[in-house]
Amino acid sequence: MMHNVSHVSFFFLSGLNETVNYRVVLFSFTLLCYCFVVLVNVALIVTIILDKNMHEPMYILLCTFCINGLYGTTGFYPKILWDLLSPVHVISYSGCLVQALVMYLFACSDLSILTVMAYDRYVAICRPLQYHSAMSKQRVLLLVCFSWLTPFCIVGTNIILTYRLKLCSPYIERLFCVNWVIVKLACFPADTIVNNIVSYITIIIYVFHGLLIVWSYMYVLKTCVNSLENRAKFMQTCVPHLTSLLIFLVAILFDIMHIRYGSRNLPQTLNNFIAVEYLVIPPIMNPLVYGFKLTKIRNRILGHITFKIKLIG
Repeated sequence: MMHNVSHVSFFFLSGLNETVNYRVVLFSFTLLCYCFVVLVNVALIVTIILDKNMHEPMYILLCTFCINGLYGTTGFYPKILWDLLSPVHVISYSGCLVQALVMYLFACSDLSILTVMAYDRYVAICRPLQYHSAMSKQRVLLLVCFSWLTPFCIVGTNIILTYRLKLCSPYIERLFCVNWVIVKLACFPADTIVNNIVSYITIIIYVFHGLLIVWSYMYVLKTCVNSLENRAKFMQTCVPHLTSLLIFLVAILFDIMHIRYGSRNLPQTLNNFIAVEYLVIPPIMNPLVYGFKLTKIRNRILGHITFKIKLIG
């Protein structure tokens, strides 16, 4: 049986220490941002669920994508809103591990879902006659389970390995808990060797995800070159996916590069923005990009808005 040998019971989050004079403004802006994230994602999810014409693989995967966005932001926004109203920013050891699990799982699941969406577009454009058999309801269900269960197993392993470490400091210089920060607080660096190995294996797995996306789009682009119909399909359905992928990669890589090579002399406000951008920008932009670009979703939402305006008028 595994026992937690850490003597750390609580962590102190220092990311908000320099924002004392702007708490009310930051709280208002953060609450508004969270409400908007919930609004646009729930609008897309409900639209897809209620419209039977959208019970197709592409829309089911998009619904999964938005649900994951809600899940990830819920692990961040309520806690940061509470901290903005509190004089002391603390989180329990177990709460910190749970938040680290949510943050890590959100990012990994996002990339897994984007990979499955790339495969869906590959089959739709490159193998259209086999699409309904290759992307049957059972296959889509399996792919959705893969998008969530595989990251959960990978991330869960990382968190369990972190749980066994003896920690010597309760201070986290961020707005929220992430796994790599907790590992850096370990008393004995030698204890983190297994953690580092598993982290590198995790990176390799998700690099492989990236290669699958590249492979899918190599064939998609090759197929679209000589077909006007396929080019139209690419512009309609692949461009939103590529936009979401680009937003996700830029946000994540920016944070990773800052962690690895960033200067410690940057203002705290800028550090905070870099840390939270992947929790703010993708969950807002993804439903907007798909909502505006996909005709079925756009027409359905605009139809609802027009109907409500007529009722009010």
